[in-house]
Amino acid sequence: MPSAASLSGLVPARVLLRLTGAEARGFLQDLVTNDIRQASETRAVYAALLTPQGKYLSDFFVLGEGPETLLIDVSRDQAQALGQRLAMYRLRRQVGIEVAPFGVALLWGDAAPEAPEGARLVPDPRDPRLGWRLYAPDPAAALEGLGAAPAEPAAYDALRIAVGAPESGLELTPDTFVLEAGFERLNGVDFRKGCYVGQEIVARMKHKTELRRGLVRVSVDGEAAPGTEVLSEDGRAAGTLHTVAGGEGLAHLRLDRAGGELTAGAATLRVI
Repeated sequence: MPSAASLSGLVPARVLLRLTGAEARGFLQDLVTNDIRQASETRAVYAALLTPQGKYLSDFFVLGEGPETLLIDVSRDQAQALGQRLAMYRLRRQVGIEVAPFGVALLWGDAAPEAPEGARLVPDPRDPRLGWRLYAPDPAAALEGLGAAPAEPAAYDALRIAVGAPESGLELTPDTFVLEAGFERLNGVDFRKGCYVGQEIVARMKHKTELRRGLVRVSVDGEAAPGTEVLSEDGRAAGTLHTVAGGEGLAHLRLDRAGGELTAGAATLRVI
């Protein structure tokens, strides 16, 4: 097992929803951006549910739990709305939706440990640098048992910034188009799986247009709160600064205005 110093972990505000029934996999496959047929007990799939207009509603991780059961790892703030949306789409399909009695922990470091008894440990499918997702009845106790050093949320924010991974409620909002938020790079979209809600808009942005906006990593020199407007070198509106940690941040910018020295409040930014 790796030494305690080589692993860090925290327990985020996440919920596991469980979909059950013979039609559960086909039901979710028809709705979300990724191919959830790849989900298994040892492999998570990152995906999103969109509006018919192709805008973001929710993002989550999907795991298998037997041939007729799926688990959805979603932000606690989105869990109720996602469950209601899935129930709306269910119609007469034989799919059960419930909250599963497990919690989620995030674990990162030099090498994956063995999962504790009664827990499940899977690689984060977005980027290897984001480590592993741990599912257990008591995730805090599971982290302690692994000897992982407790981390502050800012430490994970710094990791997300380094990878360019957006977070729901921060970089991901109801105005977000997922390709602008890096979902293709983060393995969150499958362009061969067939139809899903919002698929036509995503496909058009991929094949017929050039992205004019995007989520980018920036250096941050000075103080600026998340949500501060970013101005271009010539003073025009260029976008919004989001998460900041360790002198770097994530900003959603107009790419044609992202060159040179940018400002956000009292801070100076540069695209990394």
